[in-house]
Amino acid sequence: MNPITEVWPGRPYPRGATWNGEGVNFALFSENAQKVELCVFDNGGRRELQRIELRECTDLVWHCYLPEARPGMAYGYRVYGPYKPEEGHRFNPHKLLLDPYAKNHVGQLLWSDALYGHTIGDKREDLSFDRRDSAKGMPKCKVIEPAFTWGDERRPKIPWNDMVIYEMHVRGFTMRHPEVPPALRGTYAGLACAPVIEYLKRLGITTIELMPVHGFVDDRPLAERSLRNYWGYNTIAYFAPEARYSASGNIGEFKTMVKTMHSAGIEVILDVVYNHTAEGNHLGPTLCFRGLDNASYYRLRPDNRRYYTDYTGCGNTLNMVHPRVLQLIMDSLRYWVTEMHVDGFRFDLASALARELHEVDRLGTFFDTLRQDPVLTQVKLIAEPWDLGEGGYQVGNFPVGWAEWNDKYRDTMRAYWKGDGGLIGEFARRLTGSSDLYGKSGRRPHASINYLCAHDGFTLQDLVSYDHKHNEANLEENCDGHNNNLSWNGGVEGPTDDAAIRSLRRRQRRNLLATLFLSQGVPMLLAGDETGRTQMGNNNAYCQDNEISWLNWDLGEEEKQFLEFTQHMIGLRRAHPVFRRRDFYQGRPLHGKDVKDIVWFKPDGREMSDDEWNQHFARSLGVYLAGEALTETDERGRPVRDRNVLVLFNAHHEPISFVLPDLDGVQWHGFLDTAFEHGFSATGVLKPGGEYPLQGRSLALLLEVKGVG
Repeated sequence: MNPITEVWPGRPYPRGATWNGEGVNFALFSENAQKVELCVFDNGGRRELQRIELRECTDLVWHCYLPEARPGMAYGYRVYGPYKPEEGHRFNPHKLLLDPYAKNHVGQLLWSDALYGHTIGDKREDLSFDRRDSAKGMPKCKVIEPAFTWGDERRPKIPWNDMVIYEMHVRGFTMRHPEVPPALRGTYAGLACAPVIEYLKRLGITTIELMPVHGFVDDRPLAERSLRNYWGYNTIAYFAPEARYSASGNIGEFKTMVKTMHSAGIEVILDVVYNHTAEGNHLGPTLCFRGLDNASYYRLRPDNRRYYTDYTGCGNTLNMVHPRVLQLIMDSLRYWVTEMHVDGFRFDLASALARELHEVDRLGTFFDTLRQDPVLTQVKLIAEPWDLGEGGYQVGNFPVGWAEWNDKYRDTMRAYWKGDGGLIGEFARRLTGSSDLYGKSGRRPHASINYLCAHDGFTLQDLVSYDHKHNEANLEENCDGHNNNLSWNGGVEGPTDDAAIRSLRRRQRRNLLATLFLSQGVPMLLAGDETGRTQMGNNNAYCQDNEISWLNWDLGEEEKQFLEFTQHMIGLRRAHPVFRRRDFYQGRPLHGKDVKDIVWFKPDGREMSDDEWNQHFARSLGVYLAGEALTETDERGRPVRDRNVLVLFNAHHEPISFVLPDLDGVQWHGFLDTAFEHGFSATGVLKPGGEYPLQGRSLALLLEVKGVG
């Protein structure tokens, strides 16, 4: 690459490096900088070719235009200013910095002491200043050509109540897939392969939720233990797709994956980490924000600005109160929607984004700004509704328009099927959409993202196989991860050849999965749970980029059978709108009938009384769901109707005979019974007053004989 000879003033907007077909505009925000240099590298990012001072600064944005620059150019920044940690300033021009708005990266982070603004080993980093050049160990930003042919691609726009979310890891999903070409395994291109798309379609998935794909780095302690930050919750680049997941190094690969998913009718949601960055606490490295303008980008402790306010447990918290930081996040979200065509976002530790001062403010600046945005109000928004700070647990408190990961659902369903007592009231609330959490604010059942397992915690197989976590592979002496998993091993810890225990575990998985897909709200399935994936008891496999985390596609008969069961359950949900209502149940009689839209029954066939909900010994109950009581209409405006259903639950270890209630003479036939290995068993006509023998730790679904559908 020839040296740049012409430098024009350029413009302060848009931020980042923008190719306009003739040259590249560079714009970088720094409120407290005294001087900014643009560092130009060879296209591979290995050799620094020249430095160009940005002499123009408009509204605290430093900028220039290079008419000779082209896509593919590698670059970074050096920023000059005061190094006064006690005042919040940590400028160090010896450290090469990433552009927060960079759309692509080249090269990997290579850990060394040179990456730190202070001298490693000094007890007071505010008294030391490291002059070693960090460029050799830093990835470089890369100017992109944004052109891409989307053709007639259209967003699927799946209605919330029809969604089935599948939480998956880009790399782990295809690393062992025999039908994905070896060169594409673990990449965006691998996800776009026909066998992957066909599998998702057969399974019945409507929406994939990708674990973090924003550029991130491996923590130094992990790298020194020959581990990696597999999950990716260590973001350093909010616009650039993670390079390790790219087979081509071109952002077009990610766009092609999204386009392919959309062609198959599948939405793509991103798990995003805007609450903190990979730079850690006051002793962390200087990679980007810290060196650009530490006092602006991070929340600092007011009593001592040397330290960070940490609501995330990761050492720092982004300063959402600063307008330029808020703008960065909003620009990032809009970029992924408008340029990368994703369908929504799941916000990691979303409560941290709502904090104005210290308390979580549900009407904080971030939410106000987002709610009026014409682009972002059109996509799916899902909160992980907590952070690690005081008052950070905010399940049920997010604004209208947001859905939430409902951990109350997770914990209740785990505890109920484990056999804990005193839960039938809580179980009923979670099964019917958690109206106590979402109904009062005007939200609907789809505000509840129901899940049994997620990336953080046990897999479904491990949930029924282990009483305790087994995280020894993380090399933290099994001190990491949650201790309260509400799990039950059935009598033996881990793998066993005991046929009775293996059968019990299969039944428990069927119980849990069936409950998930029969519940009101949006079900989320962890990738691999449909085939019994195990992490061998590791409930915090964040650093395991290996077969502990990767999906195993070599399925035995037991795994294939459970996959079929999962497919049938998703199909059952899709076929019966009574399980995916748009509105909460009211518990009132239907027009012209004496039967309510929902009725709860005791095993003796009588309706539950108020007092009976609190009985500690009760572990069995039935529920009647009136399919003819649906209030929604189809795309042509016609009323939606469904068959009436009766679901019987028995979390007790002994069998119980349910007396079928008399509901206007309705007759039933059995459709689903988790006591059977395949889960599905047809019965003859069952009349009111008759008995249904429900085995211990099982559920049954009965469909009305005379009904619609």
